[in-house]
Amino acid sequence: MIRVELSSRGAPPPRKIQQAVDVLHRGGVAAYPTDSCYALGCAIEAKHAAERILEAKQMATSHRMAMICPDLSAASEYVHFSQIAYKLAKRIFPGPYTLVLPATRQVPKLVIDKKQRTAGIRITSHPVTQALVQALGRPLLTTTAIAPGAMIPCLDASETLEAFGRIIDVLVDSESPGDEPSTVIEVMDDQIQVLREGVGPIEGIFED
Repeated sequence: MIRVELSSRGAPPPRKIQQAVDVLHRGGVAAYPTDSCYALGCAIEAKHAAERILEAKQMATSHRMAMICPDLSAASEYVHFSQIAYKLAKRIFPGPYTLVLPATRQVPKLVIDKKQRTAGIRITSHPVTQALVQALGRPLLTTTAIAPGAMIPCLDASETLEAFGRIIDVLVDSESPGDEPSTVIEVMDDQIQVLREGVGPIEGIFED
């Protein structure tokens, strides 16, 4: 396992980010901070890595992972934005939210809700993870690092390593400011529904 130590202040050194990206290019599993809590992830096409993550969390393969995208332009390749959804996305991103929208044909099966044909996207404000996905050049499949049976997610690199060290190929060690998963919001047929309240505040984001 490779451990990459980075400060969350300022732009992270490209050389260190590239160490983690090289592992992701090879289909590895990464652990990294977000603007909610620590997460586990892999490159969007790395099906085996995604399956390893779901198995380690003891989640069914029907469990949805989200996609961390660098910006809304990149996200539009994977989800369909209605006018209402795009307006909401502009308000909440970058930030500790997951936005669930109708999926395009580009989305892998492990990400799609088969009944609704939806997928979740994130655009994080964490400078380290933002640099990671920018350097990767494609979305990062992501899920909260929470151990089976645990009530709260992993809040730092040490907790994540203890819970999931057996599957982690690269650990990005940096500060994670949140102590809850992201807030999950779904927009379907211009109907907005909060699926999970997390670290992202709800108050005021739906106002015109």
